[in-house]
Amino acid sequence: MANLIEVRWHGRGGQGAKTAAMLLAEAAIEEGKHGQAFPEYGPERTGAPVRGYTRISDEQIRIHSAIQNPNVVIVLDQTLLDTIDVTEGTTSESVLIFNTSLTKDQIRKKLKNSDRKIYILNANQIAQEEIGRPIPNTVMLGALMKATGLMQMDTLLNGLTKKFKHKFSQQVIDKNIKAVKRAYEEVESE
Repeated sequence: MANLIEVRWHGRGGQGAKTAAMLLAEAAIEEGKHGQAFPEYGPERTGAPVRGYTRISDEQIRIHSAIQNPNVVIVLDQTLLDTIDVTEGTTSESVLIFNTSLTKDQIRKKLKNSDRKIYILNANQIAQEEIGRPIPNTVMLGALMKATGLMQMDTLLNGLTKKFKHKFSQQVIDKNIKAVKRAYEEVESE
C-alpha cells in the first residue's frame, strides 16, 4: 500500500490514547487521505494499559488488524516502560515519541532497542498548565506533527475543533489548541 503510515499508541485508560488515535485518523481524512483508528483494551478500567492504533494512507486501507510494525510509537505514560516493550515490532527507521519527565539518555537505558529516533516531551506538565488537567493525548499530537510532518498543523487543529465542538466549550477547545501548539514548539529531538 502506497505511503501507509502506522502509528501505535501506548497509554493507560483515561489518558486519551483512543481519542488521540481517532483524532489523528479523522484529521487525515479531512486532508484528503484515508484514515483508520481503533483501540485495543480488555475489560480493565482507568489506569490499565491500553493501545490505540492509527493508519493513514493515500489509498484505501484494507487492513483491519493490530499494528505489528509501526512507523511511529507514541507513549503517553513513561511507567509503561517498566512493564511493556513499546519498541516491539519497530525498526531503526521507526520514530518513538515519549511523554516523560526523563531525559533521552534515561529513556534509552530503559529501551531494548536504543537505535530508534527518540523525541521527548513532558506532555503531562503542558496539559496541566494549559488545559488544567494532566491528560497528555492532544498534547502528544503536537509532538507527533513536529516529529513526523505527517500533516499540516492547521488540518490537525481544525479536526480537533470539529471533533470537540459538540462535547466541549470553545474555551476548552482553545486551551487544547494552545497545548498542541506548545508541544510542537517544545518537543525535544536528537
